[in-house]
Amino acid sequence: MLSVLRNRTYRHLFGAQVVALVGTGLATVALALLAYDLAGADAGAVLGTALAVKMVAYVAIAPVAGALAGRVPPRALLVAADLTRAGVALALPFVTQVWQVYLAVLLLQAASAAFTPTFQAVIPRVLPAERDYTHALSMSRLAYDLESLFSPALAALLLTLVPYGLLFAGTTAGFLASAALVVSAVLPKAPAADRPAADRPAADRPGAGRPGADRPGGGHRRAAAGSRLFRATPRLRALLALDLAVAAAGAIVFVDTVVVVRAHFHRPAGAVSLALGAYGAGSMLTALALPRVLARVSDRAVMLSAALALPVVLAATAATTAAAPGTAAWAALLAAWALIGAASSAVLTPGGRVVRRSAADADLPAAFAAQFSLSHSCWLLTYPLAGWLAAGAGLPVTALVLGALALAAALGAAALWPRHDPDALPHLHTDLPAGHPHLAEAHPTPAGAWSHRHRYVIDRDHRRWPQPA
Repeated sequence: MLSVLRNRTYRHLFGAQVVALVGTGLATVALALLAYDLAGADAGAVLGTALAVKMVAYVAIAPVAGALAGRVPPRALLVAADLTRAGVALALPFVTQVWQVYLAVLLLQAASAAFTPTFQAVIPRVLPAERDYTHALSMSRLAYDLESLFSPALAALLLTLVPYGLLFAGTTAGFLASAALVVSAVLPKAPAADRPAADRPAADRPGAGRPGADRPGGGHRRAAAGSRLFRATPRLRALLALDLAVAAAGAIVFVDTVVVVRAHFHRPAGAVSLALGAYGAGSMLTALALPRVLARVSDRAVMLSAALALPVVLAATAATTAAAPGTAAWAALLAAWALIGAASSAVLTPGGRVVRRSAADADLPAAFAAQFSLSHSCWLLTYPLAGWLAAGAGLPVTALVLGALALAAALGAAALWPRHDPDALPHLHTDLPAGHPHLAEAHPTPAGAWSHRHRYVIDRDHRRWPQPA
């Protein structure tokens, strides 16, 4: 898996992702402790609202970033996002009111909403081989796990030496280092269909390829193109349902850990880092194992099995938080958090493969932006639900409600994703004229249609998913 680091461009981009996420992880712990200082036992409700604000920024801005990705150089977008996040992080130690927490989160995550889908769309161009890209997805998952494992551990160490407000300095340093690494990377040129019309060869200009490219209002069409892919592609609709299952389980970890640890188990601030680290450890171990697993088992089987495990773990979490807060219950909570991390990683890591196989290369920025936005719509639902339920009804009820939501989402994904799901599909064309370039290898049918078989994605020539034969 580490062989992909031999690619200099990917190595620099991966380094940028790692240092930025370490900084983000420090901010996550510091914000949780800040919320507890400001709101006490109601910290879960404050964090739930803050994370809902984060999701609003993601949902609203990611599609716009996807549309800009083909018009603004990726390096400029990535660096601008990093510098914006560094500036916001510098202001976080001076926050003294709950509304200021919400404003800071909005600005910070608006920049992240521009960074992440742009980063995701660049990687398949840097590593076009399927095997290398699969390894890169696992490496990327490991980078995200550093936010849940290494960052909390580092935060726990730093909290023994400095007040938590100084953790935000580490966040600033991470974003500045990320910007420097992006600047040092040599990024590949975008496909011709992703460049403005004036910069393309005539054969690649509007009308030759992709939905909505560079026609009047093309930027808006590009922002909507990814959502159209998700509506029309069965496996992408299932991916969205799987994202909802992960969001239901992950919300209780990210929103309620500080309340569980401090108010229920009465443990010190450092134990918050330990609990988040358990989640990260489970996720990281799974990400390390996935390349070998995915070489033998289909994405569908791995992702659905993991999603169906999440409601079981949440039911166990309800029992754990209803029990007396002893040593056994604490160990059970850490195990539950680790299992949620493992199952979430098994769903999220192959998700990039599913998106990639469901979109043409030129549509990848729009597809990843849509996946980023739509998946975070799920977190927009579950984050406030986890916070408000915990504050009003208690942790056991919260775990049961989120478990029921995860179960419904996992079963929905199983129904939406066909068991037989090959890349190449036979299909008919009734709306293309004879002599159209796309019909070069097609065969006429007695009914006057044209039939052929190839890798099928939704694009200008394929508006709907074909019916099973």
